[in-house]
Amino acid sequence: MNKSFSLLFYIKKSKADKQNKANIYLRITIDGRRAESSIHRKIDINRWSSETGLAIGSSKEIQEINRYISSIKNKVYQHHQRFIEKGELITAIKLRDAFLEKDTNTKMLLKIFQEHNDQIEKLIGIDFAANTLVRYKTTLNHLTNYVTEEHKEDDINLKKVDIIFINGFEYFLKTSENCGHNTTFKYVSNLKKIIRIAYTNGWIEKDPFAHYKTKYKTVDREFLSEQEIQSIIEKDFRIERLNQVKDIFIFCCYTGLAYIDVKKLSKNNIVIGIDGEYWINTKRTKTDSTSNIPLLPSAYEILKKYTNHQDIKNTDKVLPVLSNQKMNSYLKEIADLCGIQKNLTFHLARHTFATTVTLNNGVPLESVSKMLGHRSLRTTQHYAKILDRKVGDDMKALRDKFGVNKDVNNAV
Repeated sequence: MNKSFSLLFYIKKSKADKQNKANIYLRITIDGRRAESSIHRKIDINRWSSETGLAIGSSKEIQEINRYISSIKNKVYQHHQRFIEKGELITAIKLRDAFLEKDTNTKMLLKIFQEHNDQIEKLIGIDFAANTLVRYKTTLNHLTNYVTEEHKEDDINLKKVDIIFINGFEYFLKTSENCGHNTTFKYVSNLKKIIRIAYTNGWIEKDPFAHYKTKYKTVDREFLSEQEIQSIIEKDFRIERLNQVKDIFIFCCYTGLAYIDVKKLSKNNIVIGIDGEYWINTKRTKTDSTSNIPLLPSAYEILKKYTNHQDIKNTDKVLPVLSNQKMNSYLKEIADLCGIQKNLTFHLARHTFATTVTLNNGVPLESVSKMLGHRSLRTTQHYAKILDRKVGDDMKALRDKFGVNKDVNNAV
């Protein structure tokens, strides 16, 4: 049975403010029953036509109001048509609430993102590391800024997240938030996870990331040469804290452990391996993957040196690791005192282990990957490419040298 259906836009002149402006209202009527709502726009009461339900005039403001009214009409008609196609009962209130997105089943992007973060927070130390939560919180902050600043909303319906929204978020991160390409890639990837959860749960019908294309740009990672490692080892610092940071940094150069993994390293992680020698047996905090690393003599000597250190004597720890911030701060001093021009950070030790200590000394890529705790061999292959590039650079210098000699001989 067809029901009567009409839309009306109107103002209440008696409610005009001091500037003689009144709110514009939408009234939906179905079978004589009404539902009303403000459209959050005001108009000078002398610029309103009650006959047409539109603003009068040709100014920019008037044109914008009339376009907005037209867009509302289209949206209401679209919702009305969807109800008809689904064979659902249509009421004025139901249609109004559908247009206003008041459906209790409506999922909002920022809300479910926050719920996701709340779940991760409860699983820190079980399934997730604390840094994982930090990354998702930062992503949510950027996303909130994007929604409020660019879309002028407090939150946004999941169904409105499309490829245009995603591309807009990427552009916003690079311009308004001053994020680099790879940082932007990580934040968009975090959003992608939330959208995939929504898609899997059936909250959205299509995955808006299906046609999204972007790539992580490979960045050449710095590492220390054998000479640079040796210069640090041989340097004796007057400040004991510098010697302590130096030792722990060198320990990681010979084990490949990341900061968080060496900080939590305990006596239980030092085991006798299949070869009868000491090994490190641990799980990477970042990926939860197992790392089995034979202890090289230099690394083992550092462990023995700190056996009775006052900061770990009554604990299960094996090394007195300072905060990441302090470690990196002291490493800057160490680099200056050793004449090292590279940006010496704690994570550089892991890159040094992968390149200079292992791959450069003939350790197979698969073995290096296993010791680093990489889930994919492709991650480790990047270090091999770095070494290939270094070989190319070294040979170029050699070619240039021979090229110069040849020119000199010809000249003679």
